[in-house]
Amino acid sequence: MLEQIDSFLNYLAVERGLSSNTLDAYFNDLTALVEFLEARAQTGRWADVNKGDIAAYLDDLAERGYARSTRARKIAALKSMFRFLREDGIVDENPTESLRSPRPGRSLPKALSVEHVDRLLGSVYKDDTPEGMRDAAMVEVLYASGLRVSELVGLDIRDLDLELGSVRCIGKGSKERVVPLHGQALETVDAYLQTVRPALERPPQSQALFLNRNGRRLSRQGFWLRLKRAARVAGISDDITPHTLRHSFATHMLRGGASLRHVQEMLGHASIATTQIYTHLTSEHVREEYDRAFPRA
Repeated sequence: MLEQIDSFLNYLAVERGLSSNTLDAYFNDLTALVEFLEARAQTGRWADVNKGDIAAYLDDLAERGYARSTRARKIAALKSMFRFLREDGIVDENPTESLRSPRPGRSLPKALSVEHVDRLLGSVYKDDTPEGMRDAAMVEVLYASGLRVSELVGLDIRDLDLELGSVRCIGKGSKERVVPLHGQALETVDAYLQTVRPALERPPQSQALFLNRNGRRLSRQGFWLRLKRAARVAGISDDITPHTLRHSFATHMLRGGASLRHVQEMLGHASIATTQIYTHLTSEHVREEYDRAFPRA
């Protein structure tokens, strides 16, 4: 079954020109189905997969608490895969043909409290290995700037301006923006550049700002794993992702009095409507403060 997944992904890359990030998502979604089928002692052929198998898989996703938007994405991957298999004559029937995706809805992003951010940073600073010091610099930059994780790992040394206290990144649609960094983030990155990065660097030299232990650019997945480890050390039970820190940055900026337009520019949102979702989070904070402070609340 994995062989057919490879053929499908190759088709998507060559014929439709999909990005590596999209291909990674398709691979994860489709192999998750294969693992589920193997656990059900399925025979291991796409032709044997029926509507009952697909329904059981989707029920399992719902029971495990996957968001509607995630399930909708997985369904889209399955439908596309089975269309490919049908056209190639590998399956006679498409068990996803009449499948409907759940309406994704619009869920509020999760944001850490300031206390949890402090605990997370404290956990990475405790690790005085080169990788730990690099992680501290990355978490500081991510929380201080609201960058997407792809933008963070894509930074080169030349994108950092320590004198101006800013970082330049290329966002969606190849749009460039310059984001300021606060003093602590700048100090941590400077220390990383002076003492840690030279120890990680290997020939041939890379211009990447954040390197892995092999001297290559650290991947999104690599940073995600390190972040999850730091969260466990900090005793934070929430399912933290790099995007959690982006949400936290935006929420804390708005709570601190930053304008919606300013936060939009910092995040690199094309439309301010995308940024407005954070006003729901800050309104919850306002309500909490009102209930706490108003004498007759």
